[in-house]
Amino acid sequence: MTTAPPDGWTTIVDVATLAAALEPGAPRLLDARATASAAPRLLDARFSLGDPQSGARAYAQGHLPGALQADLNRDLADMTRHGHGRHPLPDSDAFAARLGQWGIAPDTQVVVYDAGDGSMAAARAWWLLRLIGHTRVAVLDGGVAAWQAAGLPLTTEVPEVAPAPAYPRRFDTTQIASVEEIAARLKHAPGWLLDARAGERFRGEVEPLDPVAGHVPGAVNRPFGLNVADGRLRPAADLLAALLPLIGRHDPQQVVLMCGSGVTACHLLLAMEVAGLHGARIYADSWSGWVSDSSRPVATGA
Repeated sequence: MTTAPPDGWTTIVDVATLAAALEPGAPRLLDARATASAAPRLLDARFSLGDPQSGARAYAQGHLPGALQADLNRDLADMTRHGHGRHPLPDSDAFAARLGQWGIAPDTQVVVYDAGDGSMAAARAWWLLRLIGHTRVAVLDGGVAAWQAAGLPLTTEVPEVAPAPAYPRRFDTTQIASVEEIAARLKHAPGWLLDARAGERFRGEVEPLDPVAGHVPGAVNRPFGLNVADGRLRPAADLLAALLPLIGRHDPQQVVLMCGSGVTACHLLLAMEVAGLHGARIYADSWSGWVSDSSRPVATGA
């Protein structure tokens, strides 16, 4: 069982620890003025790229007690923006307002989960909360699958949440790598840009989602699935041993992470943070944004 440090859970939390922190018989009206001692606010971020309505259906069929739904397309992206990939970042003020609607204040402990390993789309929600300056946020290791495997119940009851004011901060854009930075660093020594997509997509052998196959020249492939075993993140020491050789002599703060649309890159960031490799940034537009301009170079193969 993990323990809660004084500043709360900031990367992952296991099922046993979360279950112990959820007070039995808590009232349906959750207090928006959450404090460090209050029950965590839970967000259900289940999503499937092939079926965007699957998250809402799964939530309606059963979710962790007290959880609210956080939809990737509706809450964790702004699908009206163009040229920034398949899941453009939401507007900072709009996301701050959404956090307030969810009753999340700066001192609220938030736990996000999805169906399993956190890649779709719990880690994306975790990163957006960090991006807006909220540090007390963690991903439930193993998600709903681990919760149910432990014999813990789901509910169909939708909690009533007293809204809080809009979150009083804005996105820290220094944590986001721009397309201009990516283009300017193409000839840098490998290790500064890690791509979290599956190997066959990175190599350009298949491309089920985007119009062009391949990868950004000079990127190193680290499929996010390699960071997981049995639906949970691998131990920190194992992650460190695997990730450190990939970035080489680059300081973690010099490293940029990407994927297809800026979602599973967040899962790779979570793995790096658990491994103690702090400060990597995310190219939020990712591959789908990169290939929106046909003049940008594309590489294929290993």
